[in-house]
Amino acid sequence: MIKLNPIRSDKVWGYEDWIASTHADGCQSEFKQLAGDYPLLVKVIQANDTLSVQVHPDDEDAKRLEGENERGKTECWYVLSAEPGASLVYGLKGNPGKEELRESIKANSLESHLDRVEVKKGDFIFIPSGTVHAIGGGLRLLEVQQSCNITYRLYDWGRPREVHIEKGVEVIKNEKKQKISPLGEEFECKYFALKKEPLKGGYSFLVSPSSKLVELVFISGGEGTIRATAKDGSKTEHSFKAEEIFAVLPGEKITLEGKGEVIRIQSK
Repeated sequence: MIKLNPIRSDKVWGYEDWIASTHADGCQSEFKQLAGDYPLLVKVIQANDTLSVQVHPDDEDAKRLEGENERGKTECWYVLSAEPGASLVYGLKGNPGKEELRESIKANSLESHLDRVEVKKGDFIFIPSGTVHAIGGGLRLLEVQQSCNITYRLYDWGRPREVHIEKGVEVIKNEKKQKISPLGEEFECKYFALKKEPLKGGYSFLVSPSSKLVELVFISGGEGTIRATAKDGSKTEHSFKAEEIFAVLPGEKITLEGKGEVIRIQSK
């Protein structure tokens, strides 16, 4: 088990901490030594202002548009904190055609097509690749995603940054969205699985010895102690507090003592 140290990236709208990454744009060397080319990227995002409206390609589109070695970006958000009335863009209203979307972007009128939804602390939002989205100001999120840094910006609220109209419109998939609701005990998709556990004194689990990948343990709230016992009997111990993350190895027995909440993150 190792504790991972975040890599901060300041943005015009706030900042993001890459808390578990082996991506070339922000690689934690100790984590890469442990996990190799890890297929997930985990962030904590602080949005003081609204992010650009954007979309990410799926695996097939990423390879076709950006190169054979690229992967797509399906992601999810877990709301760590939210100011009253905070909201985000989650998909499109109705079913506008691609040409209509192109013209709306060029005319700076895309806002009329955006589906904005209020969210609160504890809400969970699943964002398959191809879903138009934007994080609103006043939100702090845990983001779990495929390890991909391809973003096609569609609209930027009057800011003079580049937009990617052709590629962005091409990869949009305006499919039925999942209802936004509090994160339950478990969530699973093609690329990752999340398991939320309350800490009420103690919690233990065994990382599957047959797994080929490390597992991540994110402390979404609280404080305490985390211990790992490896297959050879060696032990590792760390204190923890909210928003820290640990990489644990196959075959390790993990014990957490304290109060709060933990989210286990597994790659598929």
